[in-house]
Amino acid sequence: MSKRDYYEVLGVSKSASPEEVKKAYRQLAMQYHPDRNPDDQEAEARFKEAAEAYETLSDAPKRQQYDRFGSDGMRGGMGGFGGGMEFDLSDALRTFMGGFGGFGDIFGESRQRSGPQRGRDMQVRLQLTMQEVATGVEKKIKIKRLVHCESCDGKGARSDSDIQSCSDCGGSGQVRQVSRSILGQFVNVATCPRCRGEGRVIVKPCITCHGTGQKKGESTLTVKIPAGVSTGNYITLNDEGDVGPNGGPAGKVIVLIEEKEDPRFERHGDDVLYRLNIGFPQAVLGDEIEIPTLLGKAKLHVEAGTQSGKILRMRNKGIPNLHSSGKGDQLVQVHVWTPTKLSKELKNQIEQMSDQKELKPKPDQMY
Repeated sequence: MSKRDYYEVLGVSKSASPEEVKKAYRQLAMQYHPDRNPDDQEAEARFKEAAEAYETLSDAPKRQQYDRFGSDGMRGGMGGFGGGMEFDLSDALRTFMGGFGGFGDIFGESRQRSGPQRGRDMQVRLQLTMQEVATGVEKKIKIKRLVHCESCDGKGARSDSDIQSCSDCGGSGQVRQVSRSILGQFVNVATCPRCRGEGRVIVKPCITCHGTGQKKGESTLTVKIPAGVSTGNYITLNDEGDVGPNGGPAGKVIVLIEEKEDPRFERHGDDVLYRLNIGFPQAVLGDEIEIPTLLGKAKLHVEAGTQSGKILRMRNKGIPNLHSSGKGDQLVQVHVWTPTKLSKELKNQIEQMSDQKELKPKPDQMY
């Protein structure tokens, strides 16, 4: 059966740059790696096919030879995958994939560690008022979590002598599986199934926790919230989540911030908007009005002749910036309020003023 064209395998054109070849191969390797597709022979075949294509196209002399003679030109003295050459495919792929942070996890080595496992991370939603956001606040949160069993001190065994090194992995927590194919030797490092990567086994489990080293409990956490946070921000509390089994360290608690809506203010970044209704005489003559802010009340000067819809700015009355020493403003949008019910006497007074030219806007007057 003839092999597919290497460029077709990687899904790139013959003019593709080395970076494009590497990017295409990385995507395929992540998609079809056996660790992600256990017992899937088709995925394994696609994975090896992509590795073979990349091994040739990533090497300039080999790629030139392949472009001239095709896959037949890669046999014999050209090296590569011909001539009975053996290699550790996982090591070769790690070399090919250099520079891609975190990719080593796919090959099983960086993620497999012996010893007690870390506990589960937890998420907690914390609602704050806009005033608390403006000043910063300290909150106490009560959570239910797994804590260490007191009977065995979290070890999961009745005594220290009841914990033994795993005989299957020799205490490493890992087992190596070697397979051979036409591509050479393939080495896969996997978690030891007997000890589940801990490198030890418990001979006599603790009677209280049945060998887990955990029990249900509660904790009260103190969280310091800085001024200026917003919905979507979070605070990480290390070692406050569930404890791990058999003496494993605790996970994290992620505190997600949610900001409550305020009926008086709208937040726009670090600025807040307040809508102020004023009467017609106040708009015409001007006034000094006391209005609410996030930190109490403050005086606002409304100039004579202020138009409805105008926005006045109160400096540094907004929300502190989370990442600097700056502070937002309070924006006050003025609305001239129109009464809907008038006494007969007041209505007559307004009718007498209605003919005054000063009280009528010009048709083309703009503000």
